[in-house]
Amino acid sequence: MKKWDFKIKNSPDEVSKKIKSVFKSTNGLVFSISQNKSKPIRFKMRKRILYPWYLYFINSIVVNGKLSKAETENESKVEIYFKQHFLWVLVVFTNIILGLALFLALVFQKSSSNYVYLIGTLILVIGIILMFRIHKKYEKNIQEYKILISEILGIN
Repeated sequence: MKKWDFKIKNSPDEVSKKIKSVFKSTNGLVFSISQNKSKPIRFKMRKRILYPWYLYFINSIVVNGKLSKAETENESKVEIYFKQHFLWVLVVFTNIILGLALFLALVFQKSSSNYVYLIGTLILVIGIILMFRIHKKYEKNIQEYKILISEILGIN
């Protein structure tokens, strides 16, 4: 999870209205905002994943944000957390655990086939390569969200 925080020269209510007006009408985006007088304003957004193959091609980051009043008047403190979508975490760890389980099952077994070693090692390598590729995509997707939010809120 990565954190991005900054201050903006608007009240939290104005910032939330601006964010809500832009993201509420966007198709394919799940957006929710919760406002409470005593607590900071919280929002959450992510792209909707309809089919499994969309997972690799769309921006699959979950964005959690919090808007609160800053020390000075008419200024807001914005905290945004970027988190990898749960399905990606599940895919990577499933591949790695399955590969390790096959590999370890063969190590502790007396008779084994070379093909099963090959399959276990292949699944493990695919999981590790996938982990590195997804991390690179994760960093790129975070930058896309930062640019989008900066343009919406007018941050330089």
